[in-house]
Amino acid sequence: MSETLQTADLATSDADLLARTAIAVRTAGSVLRERFGEVVRYRTREELMHSLAANDDAALDVLRPRLSQLHPQARWVEDELAGGALPAGEWWVVDPAEGNVNHLHALPEWAVTATLVRDNQPVLTAVHLPLTGETYTALAGAGAHLDDRPLHVSDTADLGLSIVATSQARPDEDEQVVRRVGSSITGMFLDALVVRTSVPATLHLLNVAAGRIDAFWQFAGARADLLPGALLVTEAGGRISDAEGHPWTPASESFLAAAPGVHAEAVATLSR
Repeated sequence: MSETLQTADLATSDADLLARTAIAVRTAGSVLRERFGEVVRYRTREELMHSLAANDDAALDVLRPRLSQLHPQARWVEDELAGGALPAGEWWVVDPAEGNVNHLHALPEWAVTATLVRDNQPVLTAVHLPLTGETYTALAGAGAHLDDRPLHVSDTADLGLSIVATSQARPDEDEQVVRRVGSSITGMFLDALVVRTSVPATLHLLNVAAGRIDAFWQFAGARADLLPGALLVTEAGGRISDAEGHPWTPASESFLAAAPGVHAEAVATLSR
């Protein structure tokens, strides 16, 4: 498929829309790759936020017009850090620089994501890693893929043999949530083989979908952090719930994605 997007053409199906969305995130990723390399210095929170916004804006200048023209009936979520349920209808949930703070520090763990949500259910998603050139995609009911290769979660059936991961609470997170994150990490230290703790959430979820790690959990969290990975893991055969094992929605206060064989054990650990 040509990487040149004919923006005057509307997508003819969800599958066609996914293919074109993948082109859009790759194009935005090339913009961020050109901005990557040196550590961006900042001395105040204001300077940090300015640098983060500059990266977001550079990618959004590519993503927003392309996605809006491809599927104009979908509204646009303006705040990538927002959580909770969306109003009914179709929405573009986009993180133009997922792992933005890593990008600023010349660390490789960052991506560009775009997800179409229909009545609070993710329908399709594309996640591009510009430094590796990899693009992860998922379409509801049609599977998850890394480029053209199908993805499958791991067949691990013992949490004690599992690599698990979580993401750091945001700097302005409620103290009770931060303490819950800390206690959950302690619980996983006792029950799992290896615990990974880093940002961004989406990259951990890619690894769950690809069978490289066995479970990821998070308390609170933004929709843009979790919706792409939720669809990828589901379509790769994994289980999605909240930390207590109840069905997950964007309004849930916790999130768990796991290989089926360790999901129940992970719930038990997180529920202690």
